[in-house]
Amino acid sequence: MDTPPDQSNPDPAPAISEDEANLAVADRPFKYYIFDWDNNILHMPTRIHLEHRTESGDWEHLAVSTSFYSVVRNDRDHYRPPDGDWESAFREFRDFANEPESQFLVDTKTALAPVIAGEQEGGPSFRQFRQALIEGRLFAIVTARGHQSTTIRAGVEYFIANVLDEDERAEMMRNLRGYRAVYERDENWMTDEEVLKAYLDLNRYHAVTSPEFRAFMGANAPGVDIQEEAKQFAIMDFIRHVFRIVRRSGVDKPISVGFSDDDPRNVRAVETFIEQELHREFPQVKFVVYDTSDPEVPDGRKIVVSGQLEFDFD
Repeated sequence: MDTPPDQSNPDPAPAISEDEANLAVADRPFKYYIFDWDNNILHMPTRIHLEHRTESGDWEHLAVSTSFYSVVRNDRDHYRPPDGDWESAFREFRDFANEPESQFLVDTKTALAPVIAGEQEGGPSFRQFRQALIEGRLFAIVTARGHQSTTIRAGVEYFIANVLDEDERAEMMRNLRGYRAVYERDENWMTDEEVLKAYLDLNRYHAVTSPEFRAFMGANAPGVDIQEEAKQFAIMDFIRHVFRIVRRSGVDKPISVGFSDDDPRNVRAVETFIEQELHREFPQVKFVVYDTSDPEVPDGRKIVVSGQLEFDFD
């Protein structure tokens, strides 16, 4: 951890040295990432509460995973929310006032515990998300959950603190300081906490069924109640956000954006969105979609939707 400068010394803090900042980040192409969370980064224990029609015609309570729900969510003949209340069905995916810790953070800790212990693997994009953090790449979390953005960010902060080892965190900090020195022309001394906060502030944490995101999207916007279209809105927001950052840097470099999701419907919707909307607005960008729905394909099925630049999650 950096040692704060002596506040009694009136001289300015020294410039960042190459030992403190990886200035080689200037040679990297711009790569940005958009990750779904559940069953993509982590296999979360969070459950959706439904009623299931049995063979006898009775309805019984059934708590299901997000992957199971993605298969049956349109089967209204056999699955329904308790008492017709979808908020009740998704109560574990919401934030509530006065809760000591969000359900999302509780479940993130539970999901990570066996991964950290080396007993289980993370989700198909776990390794890619970890590497994106180490490299200091900008990213967005785009999930169908209904939490506040600060709740999702808290999960990311826990991931950084508990998944990255000491060497990986040190490498991440050198990369982050390098980006600040190269693109922000920032030579001022900052603590690790300040650098990390500045980095996390630049990322996006969109839970598209949350009241916060609905307000951001606009209550009367087309598709506000459709998960796939809400995710498209979140993706567009992130890409326009990073383009503002790129333009501010004044650097002309190849740009790639990778998106990964475990729900085939979302994958198809994003492919169409890229082809019909994003590629027209951002023709210079290479878009790559990773379908992580098949457990037999460890890192997901790679789909290059547009662009010619080489892009990998490796």
